[in-house]
Amino acid sequence: MNYAFKWLAILAVVLLFLTSCSQSENDGEEVKYLIGVSQANLGEPWRVSMNREIQEEAAKHKEVRVIFTDAAQNSQKQIRDVEKLMNQGIDLLIISPNEAKPLTPIVQTAYRKIPVIVLDREIESTDYTTFIGADNRLIGRMAGQFIEQLLGDKGGEVLEIKGLLDSTPAIDRSEGFRETIAGNAKIHLVGSVTADWLRDKSEDMMKNKLLEWPQVDVVFAHNDPMALGAYKAAESIGRKETKFVGIDGLPGQWGGLQLVKQKVLQATFIYPTGGKESIQSALRILNHEANIPKRVTLSSTKVTGENINEFVQANGSSK
Repeated sequence: MNYAFKWLAILAVVLLFLTSCSQSENDGEEVKYLIGVSQANLGEPWRVSMNREIQEEAAKHKEVRVIFTDAAQNSQKQIRDVEKLMNQGIDLLIISPNEAKPLTPIVQTAYRKIPVIVLDREIESTDYTTFIGADNRLIGRMAGQFIEQLLGDKGGEVLEIKGLLDSTPAIDRSEGFRETIAGNAKIHLVGSVTADWLRDKSEDMMKNKLLEWPQVDVVFAHNDPMALGAYKAAESIGRKETKFVGIDGLPGQWGGLQLVKQKVLQATFIYPTGGKESIQSALRILNHEANIPKRVTLSSTKVTGENINEFVQANGSSK
């Protein structure tokens, strides 16, 4: 399957829509602040949701215009994207880095000139104004603890599906998860695959891996789309015993909340995008408010079949 071609077509449409919105909503209004958003990719529904939250929050402030770029999971392209945004005269940069190491120098360069908000994924430096994101190591530990409870005293075999290997969420989620289950002699991690956060890639890879490891009891995926892809793979080969756990907890038809309701996933862990918070922080920074925090840590919640209805009711999440 040609993943690059498939996603390029989809992402181009989404990016065009988001960019046109950012321009049209401020037509006729005096723009005081130009904010550039450098997105790692739009192949993940979670990142599309992040951009939407950024746009919705920015639309509340007519003095703000936001322009988006999409790195399409290419760190070198993201470097060029940031350079182009800087050349367009942005007043502040919001960046969700594709990978930590390659993006560190360009973030440092930008920070010497304008405020920078690093969103979701870390870089290998603290040369930025504010970092906004959830604690991925903690989420990994929470997933490990849930899987321990799911397997119970009997234990079992677990397979891990990782996101993009050099991205900090994938690193931290894996380390937190493995630290937790390492203390349980009855749980055996049979292996891992890397599906780069993509549902289709996960489905294709897992068809073979589930045949290679026929005794897998639980699949832990670093996001819900990869968990869904693994579920579809299991379904296609008649595997009904394996259980699936993901991360993101988006609403909507293929979001983690609905997948928990449908019992496709045993659990998902809410991973806030930080989109709304990034614009709120940006305005505080641009308006020279005092006491801007260096880090804003967003909280995560475990959602299972036991608390899904309560969670949806409390948070107003759509089906």
